[in-house]
Amino acid sequence: MENTETAPETRADQRLSLALIHLFKGVIYRDSDVRLWESLLDLQGPIRDYVSQLGLDLVLDEAEGYAYLRQRPADDEGTELPRLVRRRPLSYPVSLLLALIRKKLAEHDAGGGDPRLILSREQIVDLLRVFLPETANEAKWMDRIDAHINKVVELGFLRRLRGQDDQFEVRRIITSFVDAQWLAEFDRRLAEYAAYIDESSAEG
Repeated sequence: MENTETAPETRADQRLSLALIHLFKGVIYRDSDVRLWESLLDLQGPIRDYVSQLGLDLVLDEAEGYAYLRQRPADDEGTELPRLVRRRPLSYPVSLLLALIRKKLAEHDAGGGDPRLILSREQIVDLLRVFLPETANEAKWMDRIDAHINKVVELGFLRRLRGQDDQFEVRRIITSFVDAQWLAEFDRRLAEYAAYIDESSAEG
């Protein structure tokens, strides 16, 4: 009778393939798929070797529970492989929202307590209201704010709480993209946003 049991080597290959496929599709979170996360930890050596050949680095934060692939910068000779990881241009309001929630997370961490930062839709609106000019049409303005929030959710920096569409968890992967140096330049960036807003208002 033919033995149909999968060989250990084949199972290992399958786990490696599955981890790589998920990484190429986007960020892997520990709390989203524990088994996949365990495979990623077990196989991070072979994964790093594989993606390195494609000009990519594995960014894995075991403490915070996320992993993703990052394009490696050009070498000293300026040689850079074609991009496999897309750069996503962000609008000023979305960039501003990222800066504001990252700053909020830094303040939250400084205060200790719950490691998770939960923000309500109303709190996020209040953060943006200071910097984005309101219009006579409040409903239209709120629709724009909701679109900006949805974009940040799509990017993976905010997550809606299950059964509570107006409550959002700030995902700690944002610290990998909006770092301390970025925050140190926050005032300068806000000046840029203010100039952009003034220019937009003048054109309108």
